[in-house]
Amino acid sequence: MSQHHLRTLRVLSSAVLLAANLFTLPAAAAQAGVTRTDLQRHDLGSPGREVVQVRVDLAPGVAFGRHTHPGEEIIYVLAGAIEYEVDGKPPITLKAGDVLFIPAGAVHAAKNVGGETASELATYIVAKDKPLLMLAE
Repeated sequence: MSQHHLRTLRVLSSAVLLAANLFTLPAAAAQAGVTRTDLQRHDLGSPGREVVQVRVDLAPGVAFGRHTHPGEEIIYVLAGAIEYEVDGKPPITLKAGDVLFIPAGAVHAAKNVGGETASELATYIVAKDKPLLMLAE
């Protein structure tokens, strides 16, 4: 197979993977005032596990409701002030440069409590082929 064909196959495969990833997020992940930008997704050395990185931007006053992930989430706040509520723990407000670890399956929520757009880099170490986000009751 020629280099051109291999390159075309890689581009098509990436497009199919991106489309599949978009359809695995529930409609709530696309709520008004929340922008999720998929940055990268890679298989890990552990079978059935992958790492996913997403930039999440929250408009002022916007909250992202209670949800879980099928693995750990590591948050790095890039800008603004975000209040996180993790079940069983008191709420915590983080600002740019702060980090938070959320255990697998922990129900949590986030809200922009500042006057500007707040942004986080979310890194997920999750079970592969499961929805990245599941809404909680």
